[in-house]
Amino acid sequence: MPKQKSIVSVFGRTQPIIGLIHLKGENDEDVITRAKNEIELYLDNGIDAILVENYYGHYYHMEMVLDYLRNEKKNVVFGVNCLNLDALGFELAAKYGAKFVQFDSVVGHVKPRDDYSLDAFFKLYRERYDVFVLGGVRFKYQPVLSVRSVEEDLRIACSRCDAIVVTQDATGQETSLDKIKEFRQAIGYFPLFVGAGVTPSNCNQQLKLVDGAIIGSYFKDTYKDSGEVCKEHVTEIVDAFNLHRKEGKYDSTSEG
Repeated sequence: MPKQKSIVSVFGRTQPIIGLIHLKGENDEDVITRAKNEIELYLDNGIDAILVENYYGHYYHMEMVLDYLRNEKKNVVFGVNCLNLDALGFELAAKYGAKFVQFDSVVGHVKPRDDYSLDAFFKLYRERYDVFVLGGVRFKYQPVLSVRSVEEDLRIACSRCDAIVVTQDATGQETSLDKIKEFRQAIGYFPLFVGAGVTPSNCNQQLKLVDGAIIGSYFKDTYKDSGEVCKEHVTEIVDAFNLHRKEGKYDSTSEG
């Protein structure tokens, strides 16, 4: 297995904020124009990295936005999540120079007999592709077919990714502190990101336990994934994170 990458080496800081691009739009031109505007808004207001995901858009929309990031935003940290086809996430990252990939689940979502194949897949592709892997466990909307405990699956996940991502049950739903604590206790100092439901009011408690956040819905004017990215909501989160960082309360995990 490749040596685990550090958060700082990829994102340039501890506890990065990753802004999600949902690829919403009425047509191809609208999708790309909207994505470019969202990227500018994120970068102008303190977001640390961009994640491109085909939540609404198509595969080719991801390629178009990734190509834009590669050619027009050369110093920006960006990543990709190709939903339901993890191999293409690796391929896109390599093709466009993305520094990280996200997978909604790296363990527990396949039948026990298929876990051997899943393990072989991650061993093969992580050896082949030099990219930071964010891996979901008991992630929103993912089936739970594992016969193992959460703790056992989390230990397995640590061998398949560089950071684990925790969510509750739905997009935009707050991830409970109890679930975050459960994950943190099980994985020790292994990196942990929260992937849904981060707000200015809950981030202070969550940031005592996690190493970063992926945020999409809160940034929208409606606080829902279908809304429009709102500058005020972005700055609210960034200000809350910066206050936490300034107070130096980050004490739960290693910075490596």
